[in-house]
Amino acid sequence: MTQQFLEMPDKNGYFGEYGGQIVPPDLKAIMDQIDHAYEEVRQTKEFQEELQDLYTHYVGRPSPLYFAKRLTARQGGARIFLKREDLNHTGAHKINHCLGQALLAKYMGKTKVLAETGAGQHGVALATACALVGIPCEIHMGEVDIHKEHPNVTKMKILGCKLVPVSRGTKTLKDAVDSAFEEYMKDPVNFLYAIGSVVGPHPFPKMVRDFQSIIGHEAREQFLKREGKLPDVVTACVGGGSNAMGIFTEFLPDDGVKLVGIEPAGKGLDTPDHAATLTKGTKGAIHGFKCYSLQDEKGEPLPVYSIASGLDYPGVGPQHCYLKDIGRVHYESITDKECLDAFLTLSRTEGILPALESSHAVAYAMKVAKDLGPDKTILVNLSGRGDKDADFVANYLSL
Repeated sequence: MTQQFLEMPDKNGYFGEYGGQIVPPDLKAIMDQIDHAYEEVRQTKEFQEELQDLYTHYVGRPSPLYFAKRLTARQGGARIFLKREDLNHTGAHKINHCLGQALLAKYMGKTKVLAETGAGQHGVALATACALVGIPCEIHMGEVDIHKEHPNVTKMKILGCKLVPVSRGTKTLKDAVDSAFEEYMKDPVNFLYAIGSVVGPHPFPKMVRDFQSIIGHEAREQFLKREGKLPDVVTACVGGGSNAMGIFTEFLPDDGVKLVGIEPAGKGLDTPDHAATLTKGTKGAIHGFKCYSLQDEKGEPLPVYSIASGLDYPGVGPQHCYLKDIGRVHYESITDKECLDAFLTLSRTEGILPALESSHAVAYAMKVAKDLGPDKTILVNLSGRGDKDADFVANYLSL
């Protein structure tokens, strides 16, 4: 990685003007302790070897790079490749940082790990990681998402975590974050809040990015080995932005690779029913850090919406904000309708059920492939599998 990106964030947790620690002084001291512990433990041979062993023998890494031959033929034009994070243990990219944070919690002697979850993928992955290292786990989840993502709710309960339903507000991801943070504040000395994306106060955007960067590291090597060159386009869905930062990070120095983050346009950008933060948001602060956010005139978060529960968040990772401003990453949006079409199309052409979150990126690849031409390549980070969404989609579309 070039020095420009290696130096980010700065010592105060800022990516340009975004990020930081907008928290009370006593909580800042605890965040600094977490940062110190993370920087200390990540350098040790023992931590590196334990994490790598788990990635290889527990998660099943490296995840495959797959050429979607029939999808490519159907769309015409650029060849479409998938980075198969859906094949990881627990079914998504979330396990990459959950294992890292669970090991960190064990190293720091924490007595409980807390988290929010939207689609349930982070919740399942964290419950899995905590079961593995033997630390109690508590997951807060909005009631709307509990109903919608019931298969993941069942998995979390089987794995032994305490599931806390959240009935406030829109009963979705933002409210789950608020609820989990309130519980965390009861004893931040002994609890660890394992944030599920590249959001929150420093050092979480940095930590989650670092653990997720294995995706891009693998994908770059795999693509060079298979094609003898780098992909022309790399794309991933963006809610908070962890899977996107995971694959983008390794390609940031490669000016010839176009990086495209895909936000949820929901029912349309001309309606209030979307969560396209980078496309329609303004600069503000949420959950302890500065970023683009969807907010009202008082700076309060607006209700947001996406058919994909993991994307309906009114903020976005601070590094994404910086990369948007400097023009290194482009951000587009995909509607619910386009997302559902991509979900069914990939399922029926390749026999792969993508998560609704990931389907946004698949939809973008389908949309632009023909315009790029057959000599070009698109790499999609297929961040999760759609088992959790299958019943919802079937009911929604009356299949």
